Amino acid sequence: MEYLEGILKIANLVLSVVAGIIAISLIRVSQRRKELNAWILLVIALVFFAVQEILGALRAFKIYESPYLTHIVPTVILAFLIMALVKQIGIQKVK
Repeated sequence: MEYLEGILKIANLVLSVVAGIIAISLIRVSQRRKELNAWILLVIALVFFAVQEILGALRAFKIYESPYLTHIVPTVILAFLIMALVKQIGIQKVK
């Protein structure tokens, strides 16, 4: 059962890498257009999401377990999401 969980975690990681590749193209566009500037913070949150998926796969295969990282990384993701939302709201108010 744990191996199935690990395989699903690896599949999630592959999907997050694909989303990261798409996000890299969004960085180029968001640097040119000011109203999309908050997307840079979302891309950083996506990178931390990929890290979280790697840690989840390592935990599922019992290679590495750390109770601290399973709480710190989601907190960082949430912080970047909140910063991106606040920045986007500020950009929309200026318009």
